[in-house]
Amino acid sequence: MPELKNILLVEDDPFDVELIITSLAESGITNQVDVLRDGDEVLDYLHCRGEFVDRVDCVPAIVLLDLKLLKVGGLEVLKQIRADKMFKRLPVVILTSSGEEQDIIAGYERGTNAYVVKPVNYLEFVAAIKELGSFWAILNEPPRIRR
Repeated sequence: MPELKNILLVEDDPFDVELIITSLAESGITNQVDVLRDGDEVLDYLHCRGEFVDRVDCVPAIVLLDLKLLKVGGLEVLKQIRADKMFKRLPVVILTSSGEEQDIIAGYERGTNAYVVKPVNYLEFVAAIKELGSFWAILNEPPRIRR
């Protein structure tokens, strides 16, 4: 059985964090979900440095990235991920409340693999997260990222 890679969730809203983790679990996704609430932490996490220096060196299966973050916004985080040749092919899905056309365009210009607007309706939100998790954590076959 292949190793289950972590899912990296970058989200600063505690309600959304809980709902996303619960929805993934309900859909049978057993991958560990690591939660970062601040854009500053993402590269430290990926490079296992700073407060993440003791983290086992593994690249996540996917990054679920909110746009509206404190300090460093999601689009800047995505730009920094894509600028690093080690993470250029890391699957990143923008998961945000913004359906604004300029955000969608900016996300794809910076290299997102998908852009999902969080549904406002609870049941639709849960269904969207279950579908995302099933596709990206189970079905998708990303290229191996070597360190």
